[in-house]
Amino acid sequence: MKPRTYDIAIIGAGIIGTALAHTLGTQGRSVLLLERDLSEPDRIVGELLQPGGVKMLTKLGLSGCLEEIDAIKVDGYEVIYHGKGVHIPYPPDPETGLKPQGRSFHHGRFVQKLRSAAARAPNVTVLEATVKDLLKDTSSGNVLGVTCRRKGEKEDEHFLASLTIAADGYASNFRKLLVKKKTEVTSTFVALELKDAVMPKPYHGHVLLGDNAPILLYQISTHFTRALIDVRQKVPAGQMREHLQSRIKDLPEVLQPSFKEAIMARERYPSMPNSYLPATVNTVPGLLVVGDANNMRHPLTGGGMTVAFSDVVLLRDFLSPANLPDLDDHYEVANTLADFHWQRKGSKTNGSSTINILSIALYRLFAADSNELKVLQKACFRYFERGGECVNGPASLLATTQRNPWVLFWHFFAVAFCGISGLFAGAGWRVDRWVVGVVQGVRVLWTACLVLFPYIFGEFRR
Repeated sequence: MKPRTYDIAIIGAGIIGTALAHTLGTQGRSVLLLERDLSEPDRIVGELLQPGGVKMLTKLGLSGCLEEIDAIKVDGYEVIYHGKGVHIPYPPDPETGLKPQGRSFHHGRFVQKLRSAAARAPNVTVLEATVKDLLKDTSSGNVLGVTCRRKGEKEDEHFLASLTIAADGYASNFRKLLVKKKTEVTSTFVALELKDAVMPKPYHGHVLLGDNAPILLYQISTHFTRALIDVRQKVPAGQMREHLQSRIKDLPEVLQPSFKEAIMARERYPSMPNSYLPATVNTVPGLLVVGDANNMRHPLTGGGMTVAFSDVVLLRDFLSPANLPDLDDHYEVANTLADFHWQRKGSKTNGSSTINILSIALYRLFAADSNELKVLQKACFRYFERGGECVNGPASLLATTQRNPWVLFWHFFAVAFCGISGLFAGAGWRVDRWVVGVVQGVRVLWTACLVLFPYIFGEFRR
């Protein structure tokens, strides 16, 4: 049988795959969207969409996907440090001046709404099939399409496409064709669902900081709250319940009953590795690798879906028939994708690099596994307590309404110098205290540089 031909074949009907299918199909491209399992996914991340992501979703005409899924509005964060809280509301959007809101929800419900939108879009064909391999030109190595097998069938099928897009997530089977960088796994999130939890600050994400690794909480439906417990060490088999029970003391008292109940409600606990992977320029002719398959960041700051939808907004313009009429012109496509790569990183409005660097830098401070990082962690909380721009600047970065890397750089080192100044509190005129303070201050500043600069270089390295 002669292979059927499409303009674009997309592997993976997750967050970015569905949004791309809807967007490109609406532009007139013929799109084949392939997904191994179209039942509702059950994931523990991808449940918090920051205000910047809501804005991108609206630009794509997909904001209706947030309706009828029992989504919860998010107005900001509450950071609780050793039992003391500080409120971090989202500041007004710098473009509109309006107070923005994020949304939190069950990941699977949101994905199913996106899949429905993609299936209704013109020129989009959705197939439940497992992609076995990519079709390649044996002489040039160009990707020509996919080999797949529909669910319940015994025979493989071949589909040709001018451009094949791999959007198959963090465990991508096709990343290795393009990406040579090693994924950095910083820790693991272990998840609980708290029923009817009493949140200290309703409609806010909560970050709990103390002597142990951070805990992140946010409400995902009327009756359920997601708790993500950061686990850095390897917990022996069968001892996760005991480990989670040891973390109960780190929670505010109002949350402890629902947390205990969630622990006892199950024997096994879902988990997810927290990974970082800087993006690679797409250089394989006929192939585009997007989403977590090409670029990952720590989920602590909830910026992943914002990056995904921002990428789709950019690709809507870069891959539009008006800008790129011939997808078989591999030279033109390669130049276009190189432009996309650098614009998504460096743009102040679509800059994924700022979101990525913020996620890993903030996690290093909040996890604080050294004395110098503990100084920075405490300084970060004290910085937030000052209010004003010390809250508005970082909050706009968290909201992803502000993506200027210089804003991140400024506030990060303002926190560092705030921590260094605290080392001299009470030193008076004692020379020995000043000597110790100077030595410690240099070590704190050096640690801050080690936290930030490697990721800056990693993001902008070719």
